[in-house]
Amino acid sequence: MSRRRVVITGLGVVTCLGETVDEFWNALIAGHSGVDVITRFDVAKYDVRFGAECRHFDPGKYMDHKATKRLDRFAQFALAAAQHAGADTKFKADDVDPDRVGVIIGSGVGGLAELEQQHLRLLQKGPKRVSPFTIPKLMVNAASGNVSILFGARGPNTCVATACASATNAMGDAFKTIRRGDADMMFTGGADAGLTPLGLAGFASMRALSTRNDDPPAASRPFDRDRDGFVLGEGAGVLVFEEIEHARRRGAPIYAEVLGFGMSADATDMVQPADDGAGAALAMRLAVADAGLQPEQIDHINAHGTATSLGDQSETRAIKSVFGEHAHRLTITSTKSSIGHLLGASGAVELVATVMAINHGIAPPTINLDHPDDGCDLDYIPLQARRMTINTAMSNSFGFGGHNACLIVGRCNGHSS
Repeated sequence: MSRRRVVITGLGVVTCLGETVDEFWNALIAGHSGVDVITRFDVAKYDVRFGAECRHFDPGKYMDHKATKRLDRFAQFALAAAQHAGADTKFKADDVDPDRVGVIIGSGVGGLAELEQQHLRLLQKGPKRVSPFTIPKLMVNAASGNVSILFGARGPNTCVATACASATNAMGDAFKTIRRGDADMMFTGGADAGLTPLGLAGFASMRALSTRNDDPPAASRPFDRDRDGFVLGEGAGVLVFEEIEHARRRGAPIYAEVLGFGMSADATDMVQPADDGAGAALAMRLAVADAGLQPEQIDHINAHGTATSLGDQSETRAIKSVFGEHAHRLTITSTKSSIGHLLGASGAVELVATVMAINHGIAPPTINLDHPDDGCDLDYIPLQARRMTINTAMSNSFGFGGHNACLIVGRCNGHSS
């Protein structure tokens, strides 16, 4: 029995570089940084005072005031990105069977802001003053649940929480759900709003974050010898995955085909990646095999590339392990250099960037890569975007807990799974 082909027909983002795909993409390939001093709360006492903040996000553009009060910021991001993706795919309820439309959206920390605010209210005003919306707002599955309500999608609906791999795991699940015939269309991706007082303090106390307070736009420096940690960001990415004939019948735009997915575990440490990159390499190998490709057929990688010392080295070793000599012919981008680390949303926004790179024939740059570190000796497209033909690309996501997830997408042509 042949596997059903899955294509991408809709794209939506909320990022520090913009809230439409075009805004995000144009800023990304221009080499802009969305990292700056945090404005949403007082950071005067923090060791880290900057992040990749969605400064101009206004939930009122996407929902009424009543809805904004009942949704945490991460779920607001998800609904906004989903609305963009729905418009992009030309979604009409009359064109689909609602029982065959599903939602899988990942999140790393869920409604962290709501948790902080209601805990403070509990301490200051007592238990009777805690909001009755607390639990529905902080639940990690609030994004997927509310997006399903938005579109009347009654098909498969789940949420994935695998830290920074959440979105890619969610999209992998959505891909397999359609491929095996359990749905025809899936809204999928990730959303996170971990740029909160507790989130910033928690990551800073782990010494995971860059402390380059004197120059925030230059703080995210993947693969650079002067990197000193990642930059905490926020946002969402939602994509529409769809069975190819279903998409053609609707007259939907087809941006790319989803070819393969792989996932694995490091099984070594809850925070640090395996030094040799073995777990990441396994996920990449599984994705390549699932796509029915040879490693030499991959043109481009959107790397996890967080700008942590061990993480960048580990990922580079994993790429070399999987691709051998071809590793030096690949182009590799870390879009986190421009938009920071969106935690559980990162994989979705990065897949949007990967799809756009295929469609426009432009590989985004890894900005701030002035001096590649020893051992980081691959082609990371430093500083400036590059025009090139990209037929097939991989997007990597690795998360705390040792979670590894990789997706492969390519131009939609005669490829048959």
